[in-house]
Parts: sequence; C-alpha cells; structure tokens
Amino acid sequence: MKRKIKCALLLVTFLGVAAIVVAGALVREAARGLTYSDVSAIPYSRVGVLLGCSKQLPDGRTNLFFVYRVAAASKLFRAHKIDYVIVSGDNHVVGYDEPTDMKCALVEAGIPAERIYCDFAGFRTLDSVVRAKEVFGQTRITIISQEFHSKRAIYIAGTVGIEAFGFDARDVDARNGLRTILREQLARVRTVLDVCLFKTRPKFLGPRIEIGADVQIPLKSNRSTQNNTG
Repeated sequence: MKRKIKCALLLVTFLGVAAIVVAGALVREAARGLTYSDVSAIPYSRVGVLLGCSKQLPDGRTNLFFVYRVAAASKLFRAHKIDYVIVSGDNHVVGYDEPTDMKCALVEAGIPAERIYCDFAGFRTLDSVVRAKEVFGQTRITIISQEFHSKRAIYIAGTVGIEAFGFDARDVDARNGLRTILREQLARVRTVLDVCLFKTRPKFLGPRIEIGADVQIPLKSNRSTQNNTG
C-alpha cells in the first residue's frame, strides 16, 4: 500500500511539474517579442489596460506592484503611447475597490479623469482581457503590468482575437514579490486549462461601453499610422 501511495504521489508531482512547464512555454511563446520596457519602442495603442491589484498588502504596507503599475501607465500616457486607460480589477467586496484606487492614483499622477474607464468586473486576468474586447470594444490594446503578468494576458488576448502588447511595469524584488511569482506559475496552468479545455468566459459581461465618445484627441506625430480605431 505504501508503495502505491508513493507511486501515486510521484505521478501527481510529475504531472504537476509537466503542466507548469508546458503552460509556461505556451505563454512565453505567445508573448515573444510583444513586451516592452522602453516607452519609446512600444507601438501606439489607443487604449491601455491597467491590470488591477490591491493598494495595500495584508500587513498594511504599500503594495509595490500597485505603485509600479500606476507609474508605468502614467509614463505611457505622457509619452502619447496611449490615449485612454481601462483600469480593470476586483470590486466584489465592500471596502475593496481596485479600479477606483487605481483611477485615483492615475489622476494624482496627471492623467485626466475623463481618459480613465473603470472595469469593476475584472475579477481575473481572463475577465479583464476578454471584457476589453466584448464590453469596451477594443481589438488592439497595451497591457500594463509586470512582465510575467503581461505575458499571460497577451496569451489570453491572442486566443480571443485581440492584438496586444505589454508594457513592463517595474518589477518587485524577490523579498516582496516571491509569493506572487510562484503563484503566477499556477495561474498560467489554470489559464491554459481555461482557454484550451474549459472555454471559460468572464463572470460578467454587460452593455457595451464606448471609449472616448465625448473626448477629442489631437493627433500626435509619434503615433503609429496603424492606430486602433477601437
């Protein structure tokens, strides 16, 4: 009996490791050449999707993932690489509101409030990406997050017909971000299963929201001629 248990544990371990390796390879290949850390090099997209996270850690400290993502979105906007930002995150618990916290931080960083759209149903990365197309009508976006996260979002985008680029927010050092990095490996497995096997859809969709209907954007000379019209 002990031998059978050991064999079963070894098999489960092998399958788990294999799943992590395969999912990681699929995500990396899908995002190859599509993530940027140089704001001058990244192509223009009309809309950036800022992937949400909590403003504070459970122990009350400032969440550096939050700080660095907001800084990256602000940098893109100032460089005229995006005209609008969708802040997409979780808001299902009273007192916890990722989109509003990120919008407030973006406004403080100098982005006009009318250029920011809150997606309160971005409960998971899959929801955020799919809703960018099906609710906000975008087929070309710039995803703003840390590189490891952006790659997974780009993988999802490719499966639903969105042309996506990733702008890498500053990464968090191992002491502050190790748990998140480890969790990302399992998230990639779940994402591949959701996309390839379960055909998972967002928890909520809702009525169409038109980006920038009432805002006139002056043409900037450094924008790509292949701009998305949304």
